Amino acid sequence: MLSYQHMYHAGNLADVQKHALLCFMLEYLTRKDKPLTYIETHAGRGLYRLDAEEAVKTGEAEKGIGAIEDAFPADHPYRQRLAETRARWGNSAYAGSPLLAALSLRDDDKMHLAELHPQEHRLLCEVMTPWWPHIQRKDGFGMAQALTPPTPRRGMMLIDPSYEVKEDYDTTPDFIATVARKWNVGIIALWYPILTVGWHHAMLDKLTNRFPNALRHEVRFPAARDGHKMVGSGMFIINAPYGTDEEAARLTRIFA
Repeated sequence: MLSYQHMYHAGNLADVQKHALLCFMLEYLTRKDKPLTYIETHAGRGLYRLDAEEAVKTGEAEKGIGAIEDAFPADHPYRQRLAETRARWGNSAYAGSPLLAALSLRDDDKMHLAELHPQEHRLLCEVMTPWWPHIQRKDGFGMAQALTPPTPRRGMMLIDPSYEVKEDYDTTPDFIATVARKWNVGIIALWYPILTVGWHHAMLDKLTNRFPNALRHEVRFPAARDGHKMVGSGMFIINAPYGTDEEAARLTRIFA
């Protein structure tokens, strides 16, 4: 299934949690003068317009980044990347995770992106190819398995499925276990929705049993509209960089 398109949800509260932690971790990694590899399994289009009809229709960005951005300090890496995005693409521009990563990485770092949806892949290439040519239109899980362990070995992977296929909840723990076994020094970050139907519970139980020292961070928020099933957002991070737990605690306070 390829029906999911993130343009309806870009900049929502789930994005804020995911992107704030991503920018924090990349800022930490780039402090050291050693190259790194960034891998993303479900990249999306990379750049969104919050004044687009789709974003305005749902109102999720207005209730998300529009309402909460000022709660972050001006020097927070997430706010800095957002400012760079607007300076380059206009005030309505919002960076997805691959663009946030591209703005964070250095010339000697490596980036590998996968996006299976044909339209999203085309738009991703338009934004990213001038900087980062390693963009594949294929299943992100397969790409990640083929790449790991990457060169350089230092780095991180963001796993961000749409979960439009319920089997993603069943297959993701085994996939992460395989990748972590091959790339034991890699930071592996999984985003997941918290739904009223509770499909994430079994997945998180499996992951927690396999990786008891991983960082698990969740935030809750009201449903975007009547009948909407997502009422929160979570990140499960293996080998989280130093200080990520404190950053997660700050996010909890911001969302409270």
